[in-house]
Amino acid sequence: MSNRPKKYLVTGGAGYVGSVVAQHLLEAGHTVTVLDDLSTGFREGVPAGAAFVEGRIQDAGRLLDASYDGVLHFAAYSQVGESVLDPEKYWVNNVGGTIALLAAMRDAGVRTLVFSSTAATYGEPVSSPITETDPTAPTSPYGASKLAVDHMISGEATAHGLAAVSLRYFNVAGAYGSCGERHAPESHLIPLVLQVALGQRESISVYGDDYPTPDGTCVRDYIHVADLAEAHLLALDAAAAGEHLICNLGNGNGFSVREVIETVRKVTGHPVPETAAPRRGGDPAVLVASAATAAERLGWQPSRADLADIIADAWQFARRQEPTTA
Repeated sequence: MSNRPKKYLVTGGAGYVGSVVAQHLLEAGHTVTVLDDLSTGFREGVPAGAAFVEGRIQDAGRLLDASYDGVLHFAAYSQVGESVLDPEKYWVNNVGGTIALLAAMRDAGVRTLVFSSTAATYGEPVSSPITETDPTAPTSPYGASKLAVDHMISGEATAHGLAAVSLRYFNVAGAYGSCGERHAPESHLIPLVLQVALGQRESISVYGDDYPTPDGTCVRDYIHVADLAEAHLLALDAAAAGEHLICNLGNGNGFSVREVIETVRKVTGHPVPETAAPRRGGDPAVLVASAATAAERLGWQPSRADLADIIADAWQFARRQEPTTA
């Protein structure tokens, strides 16, 4: 990344990925303002050294001015199940909020954007590993809202010269410093399994054991959150005026649900009881990324690809969140 200190707005910077990216920006010597309404983020997640403004994405217009070099946009609702039950919430926030953000950026003359997109834009994959040229057919309003924003950004780049990069994440995990994964309710596999190891849950549900995979359980591509953050800093340098670059971010390797559970047992030294459950609708058997575009265009390679290392970092963070007793 450029050595010249710059100034960035990080929307959703009190959340899991946004807070880690904000920390990386600060460590690189940049000035960071975090905008977050704390509906899903945590005030204590905002890294020391970042200015914090509590507010919605629609409030970006009162913050942005020509002194900002760019925006990194993480402010979105991201629960797939909730989006099916309450789709309007996702259209208003994820899509409507981004419309307001893009307008604020135009008005302020801020012309660089890195957007937190998702593998959910692809829906049921037609091939593996998934490339950026594969069809997009999201199976939830969450995925559809993210794809809609990607289309909006493409139009903004063509019409108004925005320099933009969308990063489509696969399964993010691990922790970095004081920043780690916590959602309410929790829906991600690794923190759920760690809750069992901590005694906060009795067992972990395994949804389907008859998929066409080596052990019958779903296979997913896990990426360490610190590797993910480094890709965002590289994307800021790669962004080019009038172009909307889309890159998948993943390790290119898949781990099954049972492999994750067994690795948690080994890392934590705790038993993790399993409960068999029926398949969930819309769960593809395998979701693995091709990150060749990120390697070529961003110069990015994940350096923390070992599942045990990813889980060990997440385990340390989860233990720090445990309430202490007098």
